[in-house]
Amino acid sequence: MSKKKNKKVKKNSENKEKKTCSDNFKPLEGTAYKFKDHKEGPGKCCIWVKNNQMKYEIELKMLQIELMKLQKHMKATGMRILAFFEGRDAAGKGGTINRISAFLNPRNTRIVALSKPSDTELSQWYFQRYTPHLPAAGELVLFDRSWYNRAMVEPVMNFCSDEQHKRFLKDVPMFEEMLVKDGINLFKFYFSVSKDIQAKRFKARKLDPLKQYKLSPVDNLAQKYWDKYSVKKFQMLNESNRTLTPWTIIRSDSKKKARINCMKHLLQNVDYSGKLTEDQLTPDPEIIISGINEINDMEKNLFDPGKLHG
Repeated sequence: MSKKKNKKVKKNSENKEKKTCSDNFKPLEGTAYKFKDHKEGPGKCCIWVKNNQMKYEIELKMLQIELMKLQKHMKATGMRILAFFEGRDAAGKGGTINRISAFLNPRNTRIVALSKPSDTELSQWYFQRYTPHLPAAGELVLFDRSWYNRAMVEPVMNFCSDEQHKRFLKDVPMFEEMLVKDGINLFKFYFSVSKDIQAKRFKARKLDPLKQYKLSPVDNLAQKYWDKYSVKKFQMLNESNRTLTPWTIIRSDSKKKARINCMKHLLQNVDYSGKLTEDQLTPDPEIIISGINEINDMEKNLFDPGKLHG
């Protein structure tokens, strides 16, 4: 076989190898950032990623480093942070929590995701099962759903009485005010996903064996009771959005934008050593909405559900 033909066969083989290793392959999050400066060479193949993905991974890494700075500051000063992640099912709460906690020291970071209450807990004061999980000095506590279950899920699904629901809405502002006045930095995030996007995410969960654990009977009724959830959301915001304990609404049809902007909002609103500039931590106003603006928007469109955000 001639040298020319040998080279052609070798080139075709390399092209075939490149195609094989890139077909139907999606790199793990962070891979593009990790290998962005690597060069092509023997035994390597090219994986193409979108510019938006690379931008997301670079920004995510920057914010995760900022969170590590914040944690170091919290440990030194005894700062306490409590963050709630609320919203409809499949709104992107869990993914955001995972990105926030990914590189933080687990000794000072806790994720709280409580299961349904036991018979004993049902007989207790409602807030009692949550209070043991409040942060101590230097701790960051992230609630994947919180006592606000009683504001939306429980009344919609008839897991609590109308009286219990009303009492909760009356008591919760006073309870949270005590926490803030005691020195806890409280963040209340509500992830707002549209009905169509929620339906698509439910479908994806059914098809992906790694995500099927996320589906529950309550999830299956989320679309059916969409409008009921909207009414309860409006009540919740009206009763619990206070100057000391405001809600922050996060538009989460784009999970990546929701994660980045949630992290920016948290970091922007606490002081710590070595903090990035204001410009680098300013969230997108199209993604981050204040509680009062969301209330005003809902007031205008409450009788036109099609115009309401999730």
